Amino acid sequence: MATAGGSSSVRSDVPFYLLAALAGVGTGWLDVILDDLLFTALLVLAACMLLGLLRSRWPWRWVVIVGVFIPLTELGAYLIRTVKPTRAQIYGSFLASLTGIAGAYGGSLMRGVIDNLRQGK
Repeated sequence: MATAGGSSSVRSDVPFYLLAALAGVGTGWLDVILDDLLFTALLVLAACMLLGLLRSRWPWRWVVIVGVFIPLTELGAYLIRTVKPTRAQIYGSFLASLTGIAGAYGGSLMRGVIDNLRQGK
């Protein structure tokens, strides 16, 4: 929750935003190297689940951040590397975000269950 200064909750979430961006870049890079959509989807699921568990408020933001960096990384690989990602691989990187939805909301749900168990409800 934000305090009178208004930036304490935003500042506390900055490392998690960086973790989400790093997870997106790493997943995108592995997608370029391995060209395996199922493995990419699994990595997106795991990253979003972890982030949803760590910060359960607004779980959709983790899907957006992780999901945006995968195609951006593939674009960077297209511009830098001699081995180019295929068109199907680029479209598939957008589809990998669908598993991120399940992961982020599942992680958020797990956080709620854990919090309720700690309080004895």
